[in-house]
Amino acid sequence: MIMPRLSLYKPEKGNNYKFIDHHISQMFQVGGTDVYLHKYVGPKNPDEGTADQPIYDVISPTNIQDLLFLENRDRKYDPEIYRIRGIYNVQNIDFNLSQFGLFIDNDTIYMTVHINDFINYIGRKPISGDVLELPHLRDTFQLSTADVALPRYYVIEDVGRASEGFSATWYPHLYRLKLKKLTNNQQFADILNQPTGADADKFAGDYDPTTTYYQGQIIRYNGELYTVTQTTTGNAPPNSTYFEPYAGITLESVLSTRAKELEINDSVLQQAEADAALSGYETRQFYTLAVDPITGEALLNTADETTLDSSNISYSVTENAARPKKTGYTGYLVGDGFPSNGYDFGHGIQFPVNPGQDDYFLRTDFMPNRLFRFDGNRWLRVEDAVRMTMTNNDVRKTQKTSFINNNEYIYNESVAVDYVKLTEGDTYFDTTIDFTVTGTYLVLTFDVIEVKRVEVAYIVADYSGIVEDNDGKIRVMLPDPIIETGTWRVSICNNREAQRQSLSKALRPRADF
Repeated sequence: MIMPRLSLYKPEKGNNYKFIDHHISQMFQVGGTDVYLHKYVGPKNPDEGTADQPIYDVISPTNIQDLLFLENRDRKYDPEIYRIRGIYNVQNIDFNLSQFGLFIDNDTIYMTVHINDFINYIGRKPISGDVLELPHLRDTFQLSTADVALPRYYVIEDVGRASEGFSATWYPHLYRLKLKKLTNNQQFADILNQPTGADADKFAGDYDPTTTYYQGQIIRYNGELYTVTQTTTGNAPPNSTYFEPYAGITLESVLSTRAKELEINDSVLQQAEADAALSGYETRQFYTLAVDPITGEALLNTADETTLDSSNISYSVTENAARPKKTGYTGYLVGDGFPSNGYDFGHGIQFPVNPGQDDYFLRTDFMPNRLFRFDGNRWLRVEDAVRMTMTNNDVRKTQKTSFINNNEYIYNESVAVDYVKLTEGDTYFDTTIDFTVTGTYLVLTFDVIEVKRVEVAYIVADYSGIVEDNDGKIRVMLPDPIIETGTWRVSICNNREAQRQSLSKALRPRADF
């Protein structure tokens, strides 16, 4: 074989490089395996931008969603799936029981891909965040009742040039990818939150107000899946006229253990609440002895007395009986809002008009609720109901839980207000607001003292046709029927602020905004 002279080749990536690179590419085509790649496009833009979470003009994988925590929590992936070829060493997944708990060894895969082929197929080099699916590892014999094969996903954690990929000319030809098994979390919701099985072909992607959707299609809006019930354009979910919540099987439901973990967690919480329903110490089962308000000595009923129920007798030294003024037990977290010895009490947001002496009343508009006793002239504080459920949920009415669980907004910069009487089930109503008035948010508020407060807000731009012209006044076409009968407050606002805010933002002077 006659070797060509070196002078015939370019010193940088010449014909010799192309010759070697072509053979390496053929090696991957013949000896490699198919790999499906979900291309990471970049973080999704928030609905409302801030300094630390800006809205970018162009979605790019180099964007950073949260500049404060340096995180890309809401990742967007290309709906098209790319097929590449890769090579890796298959290894056993072994459990490590040498330390406390259960750990998996060798759950990291190192895969090599051809540099030029990868860039030609994908359009860029592999980066951390790209997700790979290995079709040859699909599990067709899963224990799930869903009639689908479970795919195996891995996410790229690191990318480097493989040491074995350097040729005799010192140029690299291979990328070495470090892969970890994908877990169900917020970062990969764009991949996992999709219908699977027979409904996979009906998925039309994320909602786009400019796209026409046809009956039977499945779309995703704000992380929720909806089935199109009527052909529509520009009407956003959850408009019940055109959409209904998707009730089928998703990739997340068949791949993730989240549902089972939540079931286990809920069972543990239920048992914990049964064993310790409230924080602090239970004292209601103990009898509280009444004392003489003058001498401080115990007041007891004797067998020769006609009335033996000391809880129903007013303070009276002559009758040698009395009701206790307060709970006989003091300490940390003993107040439960109940009078001692099981005495009857009322409750509400205002005191009764004609109370009797030694009547008890629980004010439910206090947080925590406060128990009072009427001494004949005034209401005296007895104790606060500081004993709360141990579970951090919406039922636990404390300042901390009401803040942590609060996802509501305060709507301000109102440009118009009206009051209308509505009936449950109404789908439209007329207002006295001029049709020329425009705003960003349409807010409907229904207030009932002590019972509940209902507030529904719509982003006008997301619901085309929600505002119509009715002889120069605004007619509101509701996406969802009214749920309460009564007088509703209708507001058109241009701004909203989250009720749950950091102190640095909540206390910031308005001039700094």
